[in-house]
Amino acid sequence: MSRIGRMPIAVPAGVTVTIADDNTVTVKGPKGTLERVLPAEMTIKEEDGQILVTRPNDLKRMKSLHGLTRTLVNNMIHGVTEGYEKVLEINGVGYRAQKQGKKLTLHLGYSHPVEMEDPEGIETILDGQNKITVKGISKEKVGQYAAEIRDKRRPEPYKGKGIKYADEVIRRKVGKTGKK
Repeated sequence: MSRIGRMPIAVPAGVTVTIADDNTVTVKGPKGTLERVLPAEMTIKEEDGQILVTRPNDLKRMKSLHGLTRTLVNNMIHGVTEGYEKVLEINGVGYRAQKQGKKLTLHLGYSHPVEMEDPEGIETILDGQNKITVKGISKEKVGQYAAEIRDKRRPEPYKGKGIKYADEVIRRKVGKTGKK
């Protein structure tokens, strides 16, 4: 039995969970609404303020879907109550970010500024010129947009220049040494 899959999910006050016949789960909360179609093989039930996910048999595919389905529902509930955020840091001389409306402009040492538009349901907040916070209710969308921003200039191992996650540790390398 999946250890994660069999754990019940507590539904906090102010959150409504609707489960349709085709395993479409809709979660409404104070921060917004999320909807997702989950694997049809799993049985999702709501019993006295808790959501239970059960699997039909012990096939390897069903075991892996069991934990996944439970985690996806839990992430949706967490998203509409507390939300998700990722913090990115820009390191490097002359590297900076600007924000105009929904447009994020990054100056990353290229011959042109890199412009990015905030996707639907995602908000970016600048703290100074080198700290970007990506916020939203969908864990998947927040992580994806943060990864897209980071991909514009990944941190390099010699000087550590580039865009990195705030909790990321860059393994540094020793540069070349001169001839003796």
